[in-house]
Amino acid sequence: MNFLLLLIAFVVLVLINGIKVLREYERGVVFRLGRLTHTAKGPGIVYIWPVIDRMVKVSLRTIPMEVPPQDVISRDNISVKVNAVVYFRVIDANKAVTEVQDYLYAASQLAQTTLRSTLGQFELDQLLSEREEINEKLQEILDKHTGPWGIKVALVEVKNIDLPDEMKRAIARQAEAERERRAKVIHAEGELQASQKLADAATVLGKVPTAIQLRFLQTLVEIAAENNSTTLFPLPIDLFKPFLEKAESKK
Repeated sequence: MNFLLLLIAFVVLVLINGIKVLREYERGVVFRLGRLTHTAKGPGIVYIWPVIDRMVKVSLRTIPMEVPPQDVISRDNISVKVNAVVYFRVIDANKAVTEVQDYLYAASQLAQTTLRSTLGQFELDQLLSEREEINEKLQEILDKHTGPWGIKVALVEVKNIDLPDEMKRAIARQAEAERERRAKVIHAEGELQASQKLADAATVLGKVPTAIQLRFLQTLVEIAAENNSTTLFPLPIDLFKPFLEKAESKK
């Protein structure tokens, strides 16, 4: 009698042990005698048969995975270190368990190799300036390869591109030379515009000679505003013309 009670208690405990609770973001992939059942279980309360069933829990939440710094040689033969972050989630729990041994490790290794091979197709200037296009290309490649595993890659972001010190100095010199070039071009354009305006002003003053005298007076007013300045007043040669003519007539 005691043995029968113990047996019944053991059976009850085993049957109760088959009750599992899965969270909203979890799914249970069940193998019955080694064979995959058709659909993943969950969420909520699910029951698996003891001994004959084995359940593997899979999270459906988005997983942020950091890709460690990778040595990348750009298309113009410059060595840089690049790291990134990949956001992905499981959309088919059955495939994530049966199609790949460890989908987290597999996704990490695929992201590292894809990062090296893809960024090696770009030149350094493109790596620094075309981040959005590079991120989209990485996301497309990773999503294509992880699709058969039941994984959806939502986003890939290149975080940092670490340049060698000599390249940083070279880029700084290049940027400084570019700024000097732009400054010289702007200065030359300003001189050209100023010369055109001066030519237009000379044309106007040439048509009205008295306007030159008015301009002289305006210049004197502007100079006189400085108390410590020396004022030089240019006398027009027309003022001496009558005296010169009288001196020539006496000869």
